[in-house]
Amino acid sequence: MWVRNAMHNALNRGLNVRHIRFMALGSAIGTGLFYGSASAIQKAGPAVLLAYIIGGAAVFFVMRALGEMAVRHPVSGSFGQYASRYLGPLAGFVTGWTYVFEMAIVAIADVTAFSIYMGFWFPAVPGWIWVLSIIFFLAALNLLSVKVFGEMEFWFSLIKVVAIIAMIAGGVAILVFGFSTGAEGSAAGLGNLTAHGGFMPNGFGGLLAAFAVVMFAFGGIETIGVTAGEAANPATVIPQAVNTVPVRVLLFYVLTLGVLMSLSPWDQITGATSPFVQIFSTLGIPAAAHILNAVVITAALSAVNSDIFGAGRILFGLAQQGHAPAVFGRISRTGVPWMTVVMMTGVLLVGVVLNAVLPENVFLIIASIATFATVWVWIMILASHVAMKRDIARKGLAPSSFPIPFWPATSIATLAFMALVLVILGTDEHTSVALWVGGVWLVLLVIAYKLWVRGEGLERAVLADETAPLPVVSAADDDALVSGASAGAPSGASAG
Repeated sequence: MWVRNAMHNALNRGLNVRHIRFMALGSAIGTGLFYGSASAIQKAGPAVLLAYIIGGAAVFFVMRALGEMAVRHPVSGSFGQYASRYLGPLAGFVTGWTYVFEMAIVAIADVTAFSIYMGFWFPAVPGWIWVLSIIFFLAALNLLSVKVFGEMEFWFSLIKVVAIIAMIAGGVAILVFGFSTGAEGSAAGLGNLTAHGGFMPNGFGGLLAAFAVVMFAFGGIETIGVTAGEAANPATVIPQAVNTVPVRVLLFYVLTLGVLMSLSPWDQITGATSPFVQIFSTLGIPAAAHILNAVVITAALSAVNSDIFGAGRILFGLAQQGHAPAVFGRISRTGVPWMTVVMMTGVLLVGVVLNAVLPENVFLIIASIATFATVWVWIMILASHVAMKRDIARKGLAPSSFPIPFWPATSIATLAFMALVLVILGTDEHTSVALWVGGVWLVLLVIAYKLWVRGEGLERAVLADETAPLPVVSAADDDALVSGASAGAPSGASAG
C-alpha cells in the first residue's frame, strides 16, 4: 500500500536566478535539436521551420499555463499536484507518473544519442558501453545537492548557448561570403531552402508528420515548472524563464536550422550522426565538426541531467501526496530525494539493453513513445489550468499575477493542437507504436491507482495559494476613510 510520507521533509531552495535562467535556455537545446532534427528535416524538408514555429507557439502557451499555476502554487510536485488539486487525485496520479515515464523514456533517448555522438570519435566501441558509463557518472553528481545540479546545468547551458550563437554567426558568414560545400557542386546559400523539391517537398502531409519529432524536441521544457519548489524566488524567476520561450524557439530552432539547411541541401542529411556535425564536416571544416560533436555531447549530458532531476522531483511530490511509495519522499542530508535518483539509474540501465539489442531502431521508437508521454502531460497541464481558472472565477479569488494571454482562446486552440499531434502519432507507421504503448501505460496506471492508493492519497491535493489577496474594505472602514479625509481638508474645501 502506498501511504503519505509522514516525514515533513522539504527540498532545499538552492536554485537561484542564474541557475533557472540558464536551465530555461538549456532546456531548448538538447537531443531533439542536435540529433532528432535530422528526422524532422527528412520528413518535411525546409518546411520543418514552420513546424517548429507552430509547435513552439503551442509550447509557449503550455508554459504560460504552467507558469501561472507555478507562481500561484510553487510546490515540488508541480503539475502532478496541480492535476490532483483541480482535476482530482486520479488525474494527479496519472499525470505525475506519466511525467516520470516521459523523463525515463526521454533519458533513454538522450543516452542513446550520446552513444551515437561518441561513435563519431570511437566507431569501433559498442554504444552500450558509453551509455553505461554516463548513467553512473550523472547519477553520482545528482546525489550531491541541488546546487551542484544547478551549477552543472548553468555551465552545460552556457556551452550550448555560446556554441549555437557561434554556429549561427559562422554559418551566416559563410552564406554572405560564399562557400562551396563540395557535395555535387552545391553551393551554400538561401536558395537551398527552395531548390531541392521546393520549400515543402513532401507536401502538407510531410509537414504534419514532422510534428511527431518536433514536439519531442520540446519535451522536458516543462521542467522549469518543477523548479518552483526549489527556486529562491519563484514569483520572479518563473515568469522570467517562461517568457523567454518564444525567443529560444526562434533563435535555437528556426534560425539555427534555417542556417543549417542553407549551408547544405536538406536531402543530404542522413541522420547517421548529428546533422550539425555532418554538415560542418561536408563543408571541409573538420575542426568545427569535432568542436560541434563535443558541444552535442555536452547537450546530451545536460539533457540526461535534467531528466533525472525532473523525474526525481515529481516522484518526491507523488510520495508526499500518497501516490508513490513513501521511500521516494526521503531526502538526504544535502536536501536531495536520493531514492528517486537510484530509481532513475535503474530505469536508464534499460537503455543499455536496448542499445545492445536494437542499435539501429532504438532512437525513433523511444522518441515516439516519449512524444506521446510529453503531449499527454501537456494536455493535463492545460486541463488543470482551465479548471484552476474556473475555480478562481467561481470563488472570486484574487486574479493571477502571471496570467496566460488571450484566455480562454489560447488554451482551447492549444488543446486542439495537442490532440492533433496524438492523431499524427497514431497514423504514422513509424510512430504508431507510441499510441499502443501509451494506451497500455495509462490503463496500467488506472489499475495501479485502484489497487494500491489508499487513505489521503484518495483526496485532492491541498495547495497553498501564494497570490496576494485582493484588499477588502468594509463599510465601517469606508466611512472612517471618508471622515478622516473630511477632517483633514482645509476650511471651505471639499473632501471629494
